[in-house]
Amino acid sequence: MPGWLEQALGFFLVLLVLADVFLTVLYARAGTGIVGVRMARVTWAAFRATAGSFGQWGGNVLTFCGPAILVLLVAAWALALTLGAALVMHPLLGTAITAQGGTPTDFVAAMYAGGSSMAIVGSSDFVPQTSWARVLYLFNSLVGMSVVSLTLTYIMQVYAALQRRNVLGLKLHLLTAETGDAAELVARLGPRGEFSAGYSDLAEVGSGMTQAKEAHHFYPVLFYFRFRQPFYSVSRSTLVALDAVTLIRSALDDQRHGWLKESAAVEQLWRASLVLVTTLEETFPLGSAREQARKSSGEASDRWRRRYRSGMQRLRQAGIEPTADEQAGAEAYVLLRSRWDPLLTRLAPAMAYCMDEIDPAGGHPSIEP
Repeated sequence: MPGWLEQALGFFLVLLVLADVFLTVLYARAGTGIVGVRMARVTWAAFRATAGSFGQWGGNVLTFCGPAILVLLVAAWALALTLGAALVMHPLLGTAITAQGGTPTDFVAAMYAGGSSMAIVGSSDFVPQTSWARVLYLFNSLVGMSVVSLTLTYIMQVYAALQRRNVLGLKLHLLTAETGDAAELVARLGPRGEFSAGYSDLAEVGSGMTQAKEAHHFYPVLFYFRFRQPFYSVSRSTLVALDAVTLIRSALDDQRHGWLKESAAVEQLWRASLVLVTTLEETFPLGSAREQARKSSGEASDRWRRRYRSGMQRLRQAGIEPTADEQAGAEAYVLLRSRWDPLLTRLAPAMAYCMDEIDPAGGHPSIEP
């Protein structure tokens, strides 16, 4: 290969990595990376295929996918930068770049020289002899230092966002008395019909859901962090939030609780949860996820009505005054749920959860129509 072509390929490879680092770390928009997005999808597919061989332990295998993607991404950036620097420096070995006691000119030596020049400490064996070579060494050291700093910052921010997402999931799980039932959440937000005490909790959950949405937008790799406990999943958090808002707007009495239905906290929780699941569906390949069909549209409506009546029963037990027209409330519940249930039915299996894990209350309602 001519030396000029080898160097052109090297510069292109370095610029490609810098562009991917820029899009992944600095531009921070879901689906905009060059290497990272595709690597994450391939890695997740490989983990899904491997997990299938472990049976009931497959969920534990998938918990390693998120960290593995980060390790592979950093390794890919480091290897590509080293390879790019080696391609640029290879034609210069023995002339513009020399080593004491004789200069090896093979490509392995070029990889060593290129990787060392990217490191903060530099290379002790190879020495630039010309102004052009010195500028190249300076450029490589600046690139290496910048990429290392940005990568460390990115990883720290990813885990900080992951912690906030997990805190939100655990909080919703505890607010539902560890049942995953949105009716239990509404009942505990308004014991004896007094929602003024629980309104601050509702507003805090809405704020947390907004932060979770932006976190997945800034750090798409969060999508591939899967935990064994379903309550840590985005699917469970958004389902509980959306089902709670749906019950509030369809099951509560307008005269007594109309202010809550029209409140900013309820609106924020509804919209933030919808935007989050919509963003995930648009960004990640949810369509490839397959799950056994749960029911036809008619069967879904019947199940949702049973779910509504089960929720109404729990609200009455908590001393909350429900709507007087239960039939109209059930129809309103079915209409609202039809807007978000299909999204979550696709999202949950995409993360290797079954819907019974994500929606234990709505999957098997206890009240018959």
